[in-house]
Amino acid sequence: MKMENLKKLHPIEKEVSAVSLFKLAEGDCKSIQILKDQVLKEHITKVPALLICVIGNVVFENENGMVENLSSGDYVHIEPMLKHWVSAKEDSQLILLK
Repeated sequence: MKMENLKKLHPIEKEVSAVSLFKLAEGDCKSIQILKDQVLKEHITKVPALLICVIGNVVFENENGMVENLSSGDYVHIEPMLKHWVSAKEDSQLILLK
């Protein structure tokens, strides 16, 4: 087993990228890259999820008016069936567990 780096999973030029890290028995773990001033567009998850900011700074928002600024080490629980989106204040690496 060798060490890997999240940044190497994503194309450098791609503004928003999501790559599966590994499959869980009942879920998924994804690495997400969002470049500065870019947005992971509005979407819905059918199951509860956990979004962890590894590197950078993003703003998580949902349709209920929740606005959370996430920096390295911060995380937010994402409710199912609720529209949400994420915008990057700087180049950012995130982990999504669901």
